[in-house]
Amino acid sequence: MFTRIGKFTVRRRRGVLVASALFVVTAAALGATVFGRLSSGGFADPSSESERAVTALKETFGTGSPNLVLLVDAAPADATAGSPKVDAPSAQAEAERLTDRLRARPEVLEVASYWSLGKVAPLRSDTGATALIVVRTSGKEGGVEQAQAVADSVVGRHGPLTVHAAGQGPVFHAVSTTIQDDLAKAESIAIPLTILLLVVVFGGLVAAGLPLIVGVTAVFGTFLTLWVITLFTDVSIFSINLVTALGLGLAVDYSLFIVSRFREEVASGRDPDAAVVRTVETAGRTVAVSALTVAVSLSALLVFPLYFLRSFAYAGIGVTVVSAAASLLTLPALLAVTGRRIDSLRLGRRRTRSAARSLESGFWHRTATFVMRHPVVVGGSIVGVLIVLGAPFLRVDFGTPDERVLPADNPTRIQTTRLSTEFTSHEASSFPVVAQRAAGGDAAIGATAASISSLPNVGRVDASTGRYIDGRLVIGPDPSLAGYVATGAARFNVVPTVEPVSDAGQRLVSDIRSGRYPVGDVLVGGRAASLVDTKASIVDRLPWAIAIIVLATFVLLFLMFGSVLVPLKAIVLNVLSLSATFGAMVWIFQDGHLSGFLGFTPTGLTDTTTPILMFCIAFGLSMDYEVFLLSRIKEEHDRTGDNTASVAAGLEKTGRIVTAAAALLAITFIATGTSDVTFIKLFGLGLALAVVMDATLVRAGLVPAFMRLAGEANWWAPAPLRRIHDRFGFSESDGPDQHDRGTDGPHDPTDDRADPDDPGKRERVTVSG
Repeated sequence: MFTRIGKFTVRRRRGVLVASALFVVTAAALGATVFGRLSSGGFADPSSESERAVTALKETFGTGSPNLVLLVDAAPADATAGSPKVDAPSAQAEAERLTDRLRARPEVLEVASYWSLGKVAPLRSDTGATALIVVRTSGKEGGVEQAQAVADSVVGRHGPLTVHAAGQGPVFHAVSTTIQDDLAKAESIAIPLTILLLVVVFGGLVAAGLPLIVGVTAVFGTFLTLWVITLFTDVSIFSINLVTALGLGLAVDYSLFIVSRFREEVASGRDPDAAVVRTVETAGRTVAVSALTVAVSLSALLVFPLYFLRSFAYAGIGVTVVSAAASLLTLPALLAVTGRRIDSLRLGRRRTRSAARSLESGFWHRTATFVMRHPVVVGGSIVGVLIVLGAPFLRVDFGTPDERVLPADNPTRIQTTRLSTEFTSHEASSFPVVAQRAAGGDAAIGATAASISSLPNVGRVDASTGRYIDGRLVIGPDPSLAGYVATGAARFNVVPTVEPVSDAGQRLVSDIRSGRYPVGDVLVGGRAASLVDTKASIVDRLPWAIAIIVLATFVLLFLMFGSVLVPLKAIVLNVLSLSATFGAMVWIFQDGHLSGFLGFTPTGLTDTTTPILMFCIAFGLSMDYEVFLLSRIKEEHDRTGDNTASVAAGLEKTGRIVTAAAALLAITFIATGTSDVTFIKLFGLGLALAVVMDATLVRAGLVPAFMRLAGEANWWAPAPLRRIHDRFGFSESDGPDQHDRGTDGPHDPTDDRADPDDPGKRERVTVSG
């Protein structure tokens, strides 16, 4: 198959390039519109109890949790002596006009304020200078855009009042806006540095430009893919960060490997067309297997019900497939057109040394040789370092993002923080409890509200029968509570005394859910309940995701190398490396070390979904480098039969390429890590650390040490599995060269009719060992 692909790209080079250009133009035109179709939610399991509570509130009671909180500051001079500033007549009159104005907006479903509810104390700040207006708007995904539109229409000065926006809607909008700005900033950092490093790595302007063409194709192609997917399901806006970072990174990875192999084939004596075909047969096959491995790792995210996670699977699989396709079609066509001119506009003089001398005196050859002389000491030391780095992950404490993921000077964060610092009551943190089949009438409703209010960390419970504190009715029913009961159903509003996203908040959810109430079974909603349900959903499906990654990776690597031990080694070393990365991230972001230098606010929590994302992405990228390295080691082993020499030679042949690829990929992730949003910063810097750690400690240390200790067992497989590999396996090393090098007479690499029955001309599978 890869021989045919290589011949096709050589024979139809201009047609392939024209088709590629048309694809990029079309993808850019349609894909550019994808940003307006992306969503900012997706952090909850739609089938969870907390989401069912939200649905019940909407369908049964026609209400829901407020998504916009307006803080209304009264001017100091407007207060009468001894009265709260917000109770001044002019302040009250202006607040009532403001409330009426809000009710008139079509996207506003509900409005309640300190004044409209009869000056209830919990909606007034401790100083009396500020009061709250809570608003619920229509719209998908919590009505984020609608809430922000309403906020924009009223924020500012209104006579004696000054209005500020806070709450879930403005926070999510601020996060989305910040991420879009950060994306442009990351690209402005990553692209110039990538171009500069590409010129240094490739040593010339022409060669350095090829990966950029593949990268542009991959990014725009994935935007088009996401645009199509948004026609059928929701896609998270946060996945765009992965498209740009991974698209450019994989394009560079695959281009480095293919261009380097092309140069190697030309230097060995092949004419450029034959070199392109041979490159696709060998390096192209490795790129295809590598891309398949990355895509499989990312596909594990599809088992999770949170479309935030699923969106990264859509984006990651899309960018990987398009990168591989561009590397196997567009790039070989470019190489066929460029030919020997790939080294034109070269910077500096090219050093010429004999292949043998270069191989044995190279840095990576010497490194591998040193490690294999002391495999136990070097390997044991690195394992010890990785275990120490990974230890902090044992104390990970998961949470969900809140306003603290924004910069400290962000206006939305400042105003939302005021809700917890200036108000004794946690009204903005209240959450619903719904009894869909309420039994027993008012007596049962009152008994249920009293029971919930007596639980630890509950400040107050509102029900249709009144307001309850510490198990007692303190205020009787009023008109504002009339909507708390419907035909056959009842709802309760629970005001906690603790932060929802905390251990205490999660215990409160568990306490309420474990209780038995006169009204019957209840559903608990709110942020704390959503966090509990999200964690349970992830834990429930995590074994399936891990099984998919491990099994698929083992099968792919076995088919590639015909070994049982090599895939197991790769999986174990990758898990060890990633655990060290996670430990470092907990130490930095959860514990707050380096928070001043990196510019974020530590919360003592780690975002629930980020480690899952990092694991799937980093595992795939680690296998990406593993395939590149092992393919050359296997090729050398098939040629020489010497395990130790093949490891040193394979590391030398791929060391510079993989190091450059890792550096370039790390740059794109570090650029992403400059984001002002904490969990995006964690995502970018964590993946950058994972890539660097894998390309140094694992590839240069653990792999040679392990393969030296295992010896020829590296390439062993039981007889039944060996027969499977003989029949279905694929390998980069195809034994004897399949094409002339240009010294034995003319040869047409695109001639499909040449020697169809000659085993040397057929694509075949190499039996390892």
